[in-house]
Formats: sequence, structure tokens, C-alpha cells
Amino acid sequence: MLDKSRLSDPIEPQQNLSESEIARFDKLAESWWDPNGKYKTALAFNEARVQEMLRVLSKKFNKPVSADLLKGKTVLDVGSGGGLICEPFARHGADVLGIDASALSVEVATRHAESQSLDITYQHQLAEDKAAEGGQYDIVINAEVVEHVPDQQALIAQCARMVKPGGLLFLATLNRTAKSYIVAIIGAEYVMRYLPIGTHDWKKFVKPEELNAWTGDNLTLIHETGVRMNPFTQTWSCCDSTAVNYLQCYQAKKRAE
Repeated sequence: MLDKSRLSDPIEPQQNLSESEIARFDKLAESWWDPNGKYKTALAFNEARVQEMLRVLSKKFNKPVSADLLKGKTVLDVGSGGGLICEPFARHGADVLGIDASALSVEVATRHAESQSLDITYQHQLAEDKAAEGGQYDIVINAEVVEHVPDQQALIAQCARMVKPGGLLFLATLNRTAKSYIVAIIGAEYVMRYLPIGTHDWKKFVKPEELNAWTGDNLTLIHETGVRMNPFTQTWSCCDSTAVNYLQCYQAKKRAE
């Protein structure tokens, strides 16, 4: 199983990188973002999930889903990977910061954002270190990370602390059910090979009620949805069932007047 709780070795600053290394990062970015490439299933899944988050935010802010939906809002994406969530949020006007334990992911995400003329900040950093800085954000996102760390409760608590009063926390992961074992482990890794074998450990999947408890008393669940793929059309959409993939949104309490 991947472990996203430890920082990888850092990469030398860009001014010290060779042209061949920069070319390698650019090639990886192109591969990770290719809608027809080997990551196309992950990209389609991410698109469905991002669109659901934008719908929730549109309703919350009483604004249409447009380029200025998130204007003036600060966003922290914990475990930002290649920037698949950061980029659409930036395109909708947010001031976006992505942090990730993988220096390679940070470099690839940075290069891709630059190629798209998007002003996104990426940092090679863990949630615990970012939380220790004391900063807070209008929107905090933690997607597909909690199932890859040993101290899951601590990670969720760290994310919760970084939400501004009245702000929102999005959590996305996999439920620990018999169906998720069949679909996400046997199906996705061993049969369809959407993911490398060993990507997930079913015992680390998290039940929705566990996330509810770990977020603490300061946050209230305001939205929950499942995400599933139609095996015939190969398209992803939101659904009522949270038996496999699911997304939750919490709102932090506002300060007392």
C-alpha cells in the first residue's frame, strides 16, 4: 500500500535541474493528464467528483458555477498529487495551495500548472506540518489520502483545524465494505488493472461514520454522496450509495458574535 504520511526525498530547486530532468517532469505531467492515456479512468473519476464539489459550493455561495465562483476564497488541497483538483478550483477563481508528501508529484503539478498559465502554489509538505503553522482556509480538501496513512484520525483532525470558521471541509475516500473489496481491490487492481496491484489496503478503508467522529464537534456534515462508474458506458457519476467511493462535505462552526 502507498504511504502518504512520510515525505519523500526532496528534489533540487529548478535552477539546479538539468534540461533532461525538466523534460521528464513535463512528460509525466502530459501522461498524468492525458484523457486517453493509462490514467483516463482516474481522470474521469476525478472530474465527476470535482463537478459535485463545485455544485455544493455553488449552492453554498448562491452563485453559478462560473470562472468567479470561488473568487476571493482560499483553498488547501491536502495530498494534491498531480493537481487534478487544484487546477479546476483555480480555474473557478480560488487562491489554491496544494501540499503533497511526494516531491515528484509537487514538481509535476507545478510544471503542468505553469503550462496552463495557472497561478497555483505547490509545497512538498505533510498535513501535520502545515497545520502546525496555524493557517486556516475557506475550503480544505482531502481526497484519496486518508486510506494511505497509518494515523487516520490524526490526519482528519489536522485538516479540520485548518478550516476557517464557517468554512468547508471536503473528504473523499473508500468505504470499508464487502462491496468495496470486490470493486476497488479485486476489480480495479486485479481484473481491470485500473490501479497497480497493492495500491490499496482494504483494512485502511474508512466508514463514513468514522470520518464523522474524527472531524470533531466543530464541523457539521452538510452533504454526502457516493461516486460510481457505469460499467457499460465507462462514465462516472454521483449516486445515493456510499458503499464504495464517497464524498463528504462538512461546515465549520462560525465564531460567536
